[in-house]
Amino acid sequence: MFKRSALRFAVPLALATALAGCSMAPKHVRPPFPAAESYPVDYLPDAGSRMATEIGWQDFFTDPRLQAVIEMALENNRDLRISVARIQEARGQYRIEGAARLPQVDVGGSAARARTNTAPFEIPGVGTVGGAATADRYDVQVGVTAFELDFWGRVASLSEAARANYLSTVAAERAFRLSLIRDVAINYLQAREQAERIALAERTLASRKEGLRIARLRLDAGVTSALDYRQAETLLTQAETELANLRLARAQTRNFSYVLIGQPVPENLPEALPMARQGIIRDIGPGLPSDLLNNRPDILAAEEQLRAARANVGAARAAFFPTISLTGSAGFASTELDGLFDDDGFVWSFGPSISLPIFDWGRTKGNLTVAEARENIAVATYEKTIQTAFREVADALAGRRYLADQVAAQERAAAAQRQLAELARSRYLNGVAQYIEVLDAERNLFSAEQTLIQLRRAELTNLVSLYVALGGGLTPRE
Repeated sequence: MFKRSALRFAVPLALATALAGCSMAPKHVRPPFPAAESYPVDYLPDAGSRMATEIGWQDFFTDPRLQAVIEMALENNRDLRISVARIQEARGQYRIEGAARLPQVDVGGSAARARTNTAPFEIPGVGTVGGAATADRYDVQVGVTAFELDFWGRVASLSEAARANYLSTVAAERAFRLSLIRDVAINYLQAREQAERIALAERTLASRKEGLRIARLRLDAGVTSALDYRQAETLLTQAETELANLRLARAQTRNFSYVLIGQPVPENLPEALPMARQGIIRDIGPGLPSDLLNNRPDILAAEEQLRAARANVGAARAAFFPTISLTGSAGFASTELDGLFDDDGFVWSFGPSISLPIFDWGRTKGNLTVAEARENIAVATYEKTIQTAFREVADALAGRRYLADQVAAQERAAAAQRQLAELARSRYLNGVAQYIEVLDAERNLFSAEQTLIQLRRAELTNLVSLYVALGGGLTPRE
């Protein structure tokens, strides 16, 4: 008897669960691609180039010190830890919303003893009734409380929104990892640039100190004028000023690296390679702009946010319709513990409830308006993310071509300026030219060599930006 009754209780619940689940959410379709279908031909590499997504960051960066620094940043960066914790938060919220789609089954039991006392009275033919009495009651039951039948897809839409938010946080965490790798690499290259510029400034400073000493001797011997001496002194102070400025920039770069890495850089790391030997891969194929939809985690995150916004629209639409809930229980009740599980003690209850908003003074409609506005915002955000990604790739492709031209031109300019400085010194020592000619040549040479180092760093930084902009950096080493 118990099995038949329990079956009668379970069948309606299972049927209602199966019937529920239509959705009023807009169908998720990617908006039209809001950028050009191809990158400018002038910027593209030769055919056969490797795709960025096929290159792990350990292979892209060959400097062992840089590899160690990136590894530490991925392990210790506090912002990355926050991003990982947000994934856990979103996963938990998805489980909460997903659990609402299934009935919550509770089991409970109770035992009670009660004493009642009523005034005795006579019943003809029966006798005296009433007075003090003690009674026991034992219950055990399984029940479902207020399980919503999701006929209109409200609960399913909320669950889908939570799922999309969870996937969005996963993609956002991947996007942050990429940006962290990029920031650490760029910070490292800036440190290498500053180290080379400081070394150049220190060599220049030593040379100019020697030049000032010789100028003083010439002045004391009456061979040269005080004007020439003061001009040599000016050259020295220029190098001193630039050296102090570079050392300040190096300290700031080092402090920022502590934030990125999450700890001071250990002393036992491998020796850093100079910028000329960084070995960063230059020939990367960009593919088609549409490939960014699947390769860029920030675009994937924006799409999941769009999916979540559309699911919330479905939940807001479903709120206009009745909410139907089921409550039921089945179990045993008896005044005797020994007879609790007898067939005569089986009890059950089952009943639906319905709720329909009539006058909510526009609250439900307002919620729908908010949800639809957020969907429009999510669409625009998704399209803007794609456009930004396209611009980043196109800029980096242009930089790859034209920065290489700049570096080559600046190398020629520095070589020419070096010869010009040597010629100016020779002319001055032979009495053919004034010292002002040497002053200008030395200043221009120092500036040209500093600019060359800056351009080399800019070229390497641009290659890193291109690599990350194309979605590379997360593929593990084969």
